[in-house]
This record gives sequence, C-alpha cells and structure tokens, in this order.
Amino acid sequence: MNALDPRSAIGEAAPAESKPAGAVRERVNILVVDDLPEKHLVFRSILEELGQNIVSAYSGREALRCVLEDEFAVILLDVNMPDMDGFETAGLIRKYKKTTQTPIVFVTAYVDEVQAVRGYAIGAVDYISAPVVPEILRSKVKVFVDLNLLTRELRQQAQAREALARAETARGAAEAATRRADLLATASQILSRSLDMEATLAGLLGFAAPGLADCAMVAMHDERGQLARVKLAEECGSLPTGAIEGAIEPVDLGETVARALTLRETLRLPGPLRFQGLPADSGPMLPVYEAVVFPMYIGERAFGALLLGICSPRGFDAAEMALAKEVVSRAVIALENASLYAAIQDADRRKNEFLAMLAHELRNPLAPIRNAVHVLQRGGATEKNVTWCSEVIGRQVDHLATLVDDLLDVSRIARGKVVVNRDPLRLSEVIDHAVETSRPMLEKRRHHLVVQMPREEVAFNGDLVRLAQVLSNLLNNAAKFTPAGGHITLDAAVAEGGVRISVKDNGMGIEPQLLPHVFDLFTQGDQTLDRSEGGLGVGLTLVKHLVESHGGRIEALSGGRGQGAEFVMFLPEVRVAQAAVPEAIVSRAEMPSRDLLRVMVVDDVPASSESLCKLLELEGHRVAVAGDGHSALELASTFRPDVVVLDIGLPGKNGFEVAAELRADGAFADTLLVALSGYGGSEDRERGAKAGFNHYLVKPADIPTLLSIIGTHVALKQISERSLAGGPRPSASA
Repeated sequence: MNALDPRSAIGEAAPAESKPAGAVRERVNILVVDDLPEKHLVFRSILEELGQNIVSAYSGREALRCVLEDEFAVILLDVNMPDMDGFETAGLIRKYKKTTQTPIVFVTAYVDEVQAVRGYAIGAVDYISAPVVPEILRSKVKVFVDLNLLTRELRQQAQAREALARAETARGAAEAATRRADLLATASQILSRSLDMEATLAGLLGFAAPGLADCAMVAMHDERGQLARVKLAEECGSLPTGAIEGAIEPVDLGETVARALTLRETLRLPGPLRFQGLPADSGPMLPVYEAVVFPMYIGERAFGALLLGICSPRGFDAAEMALAKEVVSRAVIALENASLYAAIQDADRRKNEFLAMLAHELRNPLAPIRNAVHVLQRGGATEKNVTWCSEVIGRQVDHLATLVDDLLDVSRIARGKVVVNRDPLRLSEVIDHAVETSRPMLEKRRHHLVVQMPREEVAFNGDLVRLAQVLSNLLNNAAKFTPAGGHITLDAAVAEGGVRISVKDNGMGIEPQLLPHVFDLFTQGDQTLDRSEGGLGVGLTLVKHLVESHGGRIEALSGGRGQGAEFVMFLPEVRVAQAAVPEAIVSRAEMPSRDLLRVMVVDDVPASSESLCKLLELEGHRVAVAGDGHSALELASTFRPDVVVLDIGLPGKNGFEVAAELRADGAFADTLLVALSGYGGSEDRERGAKAGFNHYLVKPADIPTLLSIIGTHVALKQISERSLAGGPRPSASA
C-alpha cells in the first residue's frame, strides 16, 4: 500500500482513558463512510483539530463491521456509493440495537426534497452538502462529539451513583445483619441463663419489650387447652395510656391465642385494639395500634403464645417480623429445655420420695415380725403366743409379698414385659374376685360397699387375674382414702359397645393440682410423715397400664379435697347375652387325706428349707432337705421323692439344670416338680416350663397354694392307684 494512501494514516482508535475531574476528556470515535479516498483526507484534515479518533470506512459493508466493533459519537455517511448506497447502509445501521440512537449525517453533492424526506425517515439527523464548508462540518460534528462526551459522563456518573447506592445498600444490609445477629445473640444469652421456667419467661419478655415491640406478654394454656395464665413484660406499665386516638376494638385474648395455636400460624391484628378476657391476676393490657400473635408449641403440647404490640401507627415491618419469629423459635427451645429440666427434677424428687416411702413401708412390717420373734425367744412359746406370733408374722409377710409384687410389676411395665392373657371371661366373675380380694380391708374399716351390676350377662376376653387386680386396687384405694364407715360404690353398666365400671367413694378426694398426675409413677397425695395410709404410689400406674393393655381407658374424677373421688374405666368389645347366664357351679374340693408323700426340699438358705420342712412334716409328709444342686441329685437317687420343691438360685447346678436332669431320668417322670424362687419374671417361668417344672411359685410362696398343689398331687396319685387296682373311680362332681 502506498504511504500516501489515506488508509495507511488510519489506525485503530486509541483506548479511552479514565481521567479525573479537570483532566482532558477521553477521545470519542467519528466514523467517515465514503468510497473515495481523497474525501477521507479532506474530512480528516477538517476534523483533526477536534482531537478525536477518526475511523474510515470505504463501503457500506465495512461501515457495518465498524459499528459492530466500536461505539461512535457521529457517523458521516456518503449517499452515493457503489454496491450499497448511504440510505441502505443507514437503514441497516439503525437495525442494530447499539446504534439506534447514533447520529447519522448524510454528505451529498445534491439533495432534493424527496431524498431529504427519505433520509430523515431512515433516521438521519442532518444533511451536509458537498463540497463541504470546513467550519460548518467541524461545528456540527463538534456538537455531536460534545453531546456524546456529555452522555458518557452522565452515564458514568449514573453508574457511579448506582454503585454507591449498591454499596450503601450492602453496607446497610450488613449493618442490619450485624444488628440482627447481635440481637439474636443477646436473646440467646438471655434465654439460656437459667433452666427455670419463670426466669426464662421473664427473660423473654424483658427482651421482647422494648427490644421487639412496645409491649409484650405471654399467654399460657393449661393441659385442658384453656387460657390459664398471662405474664406481661414490665416495660408495658411505663407506656403512655392516652397515646391512641379513636375507637378501640375489644379482642378476646383466649379465642385469639386458641386460633393461632389451631392454625399454627402467626396472626397479625390491625388496631387500634385492646385484649380482654385476661385472668384476674394479670395486669391491664394497653391498647395497641397493631398486635402480632406467635404460637408456641413445646414438643406437641400447645404451650401458649407470645403477643407483641406496637403503640404507634407505624406497625411491624418485614425485618421486625422475621427477627421476632427467630426469637420465638429460640424461646421455644429454651422453654422446652426448662420444661425438660423441670420434669427431670420432678422425676428425681418423686424417685427420692419413693425410696423414702419404700424404706418406710419395708420397715413397717419388719417391726412386728421382729417383735414376734422376741416374744418367742424370751420363752413365751406357749400355744397362745405361738398362735398370735404366727398370725402376726403371716400378715406381715403377706404385706411384704404384696410390696415386692408391686415393685416387680413396675419393673415389668418399664421393660414392657407385662403379659396379658385373652381368655373368655364374665364380668361378674371379675368383680367377684376383686370384691373378695378387697373384702378384708373394707370390713376392717367398716365401709359400706354397694355393687351395681348390669341386668345382662356381660362377657369379654381378658386376663382374669390382671382385671381383678385392677378393680381390687381401685377398691383398696377407695378404702384407704375414705374415713371409717364410708360409702363406696362399684357400678358396672353396658355403654358404647363396651362396659363402663366406676369405683366411687365419699372420702378425702383428690387435689386439683394432683388430679392430672394421679396415674404417674410414684405419685401420692399423702406426703405427711405418719403416712397412715401406706403404699408405694405404684398401684394406679399399674391400673392404667393394665386397662390400656386390654384396649380400654381410665380417668380420675374429683371435686377436690373432701369431695370424694371416682375412677371410671371403660373396656371395649364386650358380648352381652339377652338372658342372664347362670352362675357356674364352683365347689370346693375336699381336702385330701394326709397320705404320706416323700417331699424333697432343695434350698441353699437354711432358714427357708428348715421352716418349709417343719411345715410339710406337720402336714404328715416325709421330708428330706438338700442345700445345692449336686447333693439334690444324689439325694433324689436314694430318697425317690414324689414331690420336689426346688429353689432356682442354687450353688453348683441351678434349679433349672437339676429339674432337667430329673426329668431326663425316667424314674422321676411322674414326680411333681415345684419351683420356689425369688426370680419371678416371665422369662424365668418360660424357662422353668421347658426344664420340666409343673408349677412355678415366687418367694415368699403362698402356703395354702403350695399345700393345695401337693394335696392335688396326692388326690391324683390316689386315683391312679385305684385305677391300677381296678377299684371304683370318683365321680366328676365330687
């Protein structure tokens, strides 16, 4: 290319430089479009003193490429060009988004009205006639250059202002986030200071007013879902009372809190309003322009709600609502921790009270037993004294056995090991057993018992022993907590497809604060030192568990101290006969004659084995004693016992192993094996049955039961001997 070619003098536009205020402005681009090189030299010479970048394009296509690559303050466009004239080029330039507003000045030697209209329609801003007048061209181009520079400066200023606004917004958001984090940290610190429920509530309210609102209160529900208590923030009392003008709408506090808890949603209540229906012991709640109700649940229990109020017309904004919700969520966690801590403390207190009660209840029967022993040791072994001592010891041992059974039942409940049988039963049978069991206590306290049965015969499937235990416990409770000569009613009726059984008394009643917890383990109303009524506080827990194990339910009712109490249980799925089913004929078997049996007693506790040996000898049996498993097997091979009363926890071989070896020996296939052990769990009984025991009794054994088992074995032995001898067999009704 020739050095004089004007194209060689045209280079790339210098990059614009950012200049501070007062410095030389940055250069802009001017696009000259003409197919003649000499015109480019003319335009350059005229426009050079403007000090801007002059870019040359020699065709319409080259001009389009330039406007795509750079931004131009003005385009000087020749109208008459080969291939693509100025009008067509201008039309295509205007189609680009970035050049829709770029000024286009047509340069032409001839312009008529038609061309002018066409050019202005395309988007031209001016026409310059050729040959051009340098001053005119320079001044017009300068206008567009200055306008472009001004536009750039304005754009940069706008961008700077926008950046500043973004920075301010970001700083404000950061400061707000910092304040929010600080507030939440303060709230967490306040809420975690104590595990006491009252201190936690006071801390929440102290932070909420004035930290979140002008006034605050916590409305708490009781276990029945009723508004029980309201606690106001102390700051509420210092606010002006006449600040709100206009009509103030009354809003029921209890209904509002109940609605928020039901919906589990935050409620916003526009005012002015004032809450009413507050408990009498709560202070007055000021009228507010707006109130917000935040429901609070501790686990699945509806605890209540936090209510915030604004005493100015501004209302709560979104940031304040978000902050308040976060504080409430942290408050719920703190209240749940306080509730759990209180429950642990209460459980620990009841455990300690139970241990004290247990020591008391165990010492009570031991005292008369010790006294009876001293009477016998001091030479008072007369027939009268022996009879009296045996009665005393027997009663106290029965009492101790009851205490131990209750403790074992509690252990089984805790481990989920209580087994409930589902045998066909009659309601009358269950009630008869329960009344018979409780009759001694009722008669001792001279109570008047009324039993009301349904006219129909009611039958169902259940566990006779356990259901009789339930009713007996309820009757014993009524007897214990009713003054002598009281009235107790046991009322059974068919209702709702089941049977409703009520035990009602006119005794001491139950305090309202104790009533919701009366079925809790180790709960008792009598906590005085004399503990005249006794007991471990486990009976009603057993009752509730056994009733629920039968698919039923039970509740306690009382009007308070001195108003008596009523326990109502419901058992489902009963069968009702239209006509009364006649009572089953139950006859007592005659006591078998004292035919001599060989009885082997195996126990490693000499006192137990010796006393049982004496008792069996008095019954006329021949008794041998062994103290461990190995000696028991050796003794059995020579003594050939008819009955073996066998302890389980033996040294050497345990009772299960001894029983299994005896059963493996054909000589003892018909021997009656009776387990007598302190281990009374269901697993122990199952293991005993597998080992070959016929019966499993728990120490201290009920002596009549043991003698009855041995007596039945005597009767069966007699029947077997008569059958072998060909003698007459006894009738089934005997």
